[in-house]
Amino acid sequence: MIYSIIAYGHPVLKKQAQEIVKGEIDVKQLAEDMFETMHSAQGIGLAAPQIGKSIRMFVIDASPLEDEEIGEWKQVFINPEIIEEDGNDWAFEEGCLSIPTIREDIIRQEKLKIHYFDENWEEHTEEFNGMIARIIQHEYDHIEGILFTDHLSAFKKRLLKSKLTNISKGIVKVDYRMSFPAKK
Repeated sequence: MIYSIIAYGHPVLKKQAQEIVKGEIDVKQLAEDMFETMHSAQGIGLAAPQIGKSIRMFVIDASPLEDEEIGEWKQVFINPEIIEEDGNDWAFEEGCLSIPTIREDIIRQEKLKIHYFDENWEEHTEEFNGMIARIIQHEYDHIEGILFTDHLSAFKKRLLKSKLTNISKGIVKVDYRMSFPAKK
């Protein structure tokens, strides 16, 4: 099932998501639906709040990056907790399915350690670095109610204000299904 992507301006994107209780929802089916939704929008990561579900879950499929170091890397993260972030700060241009047409350099640390459950409720504690760490940090921010634009300076946010307002109103061209909070 392909969900509509929730656009910038919807309150669910700014809310800290709730933990998932094992057995309460079918996480395997939801993960499958989230991957299908993400792939239909040509994304590499999707958090549950982006489909209107305020729960602590996100999926990543970095395969489209065609990066030899990453290769075929696909993972489901349920109730994740970043334990540690370290390493050098590095800037990289990020975008977001909920904020189409806007891309900005965001500074993040290059390494992280994260604890999470997968779609089979198997527990993991792993370390990631580079691009995978960045994608995880971006998606993790979503379940914390943080958007990549929140990392920008006040000046940069003012420059983007009209574009962001237009996105919330549906005045944006996208090739995937979206739900716009301020569309009339």
